[in-house]
Order: sequence, then structure tokens, then C-alpha cells
Amino acid sequence: MIASFQRQYMSPEAYLAWEPLQEDRYEYIDGEVFAMTGGTKPHNRIAFNLASVLDGHLTGRCEVYISDVKVQVTARGPYHYPDVVVSFDPRDQNTNQLICHPCLIAEVLSPSTEAMDRGEKFRRYRQAESLREYLLVQADQKGLDCFRKSEMGLWVLQGYEAEDELVIETLGLTVPVEALYRQVRFEADVP
Repeated sequence: MIASFQRQYMSPEAYLAWEPLQEDRYEYIDGEVFAMTGGTKPHNRIAFNLASVLDGHLTGRCEVYISDVKVQVTARGPYHYPDVVVSFDPRDQNTNQLICHPCLIAEVLSPSTEAMDRGEKFRRYRQAESLREYLLVQADQKGLDCFRKSEMGLWVLQGYEAEDELVIETLGLTVPVEALYRQVRFEADVP
């Protein structure tokens, strides 16, 4: 999703009470809220394809959500809406509002959010102790980056191109990168 700036300062408690009453979705970072705007068709389709592959592989072993479920990184926030999130943790099954213990988060990149997704947002997501893999999926060409947390707690980057097979170690899944781009038409392909 694409975030647009709207300056409003509030506590995490006020945000959690206010945000469900809004027509639009808002992320919460350090007392400020940011309106989430719609993405492109390729962005949406890539997120859908990834979530479908994950959901089909995991069938009831965990929960897979796409774009409308909030992730709470720590008790005081921030709160983000990733494009795809996966949780094995039973504590996340006891709430309909939040995922607090994600094992995998994926963001589909857009020109307006790529720097934030690679930088500040990733820095915040890393505060979630349960997070093991963070995927940054390209929306304008076939390819992605996977940041994987090592046993030593270090984040290791592995890049994947169109012809590669994506390995998601946390979920025991290997899938062709091409599968994430099924029915995706890039801007150069559109007449």
C-alpha cells in the first residue's frame, strides 16, 4: 500500500480507538498517523498471488492475511498494514484486530514507498522478535529481496530474479518467483 502524510499526534490507545471508525486505513508511527492510499493493479495482484501461494501451502497451520490486517510491532506501536503477513503464534488467533507475532511480512514495493519499506519500516519491523523473514517484492519488474534472520540474530539479504525459486525457510516453502507475477501486466506491457 501507499502511505500519504497527514499530521495528527495521538497516543497508541487513542489511535486504536479512533482508527476503526475511519473510512480509510491509517498507519501509526511515533504519535503520528499516515493515511493509506490504494495501490496499482500489479501491486494488488502480486500481493494476492503471494498470499494465495502461502495460504495454499500452509492450509490451517497458520494464518495468512493480506493488506487489511494491522501488525503491532511493540506494545506502544508502531502499527502497520503490510501487504502480506503470516503468523504461527496462537496468541494471534485470539484477536480479530491485530497480528502481534508475525513470522513473515511482505511488502510490494512502489516508487513512493520503496525507500521507507527498505529503511525505516524494516527497522521497525525488526523489533518484532517473532519476525524471521521480510520480503520486498518488486512491482515494476520480476524480482524480490528476502531478508532472513540468522540463528545469530543477523539479517541476511538474498536477492531473487524472475528465473529463480524463492525459498521461504520459515514456512518450508519453495516457489518459482514467476508464480508471484501470474496475470501481472507491467506498465510497459499495457497498450
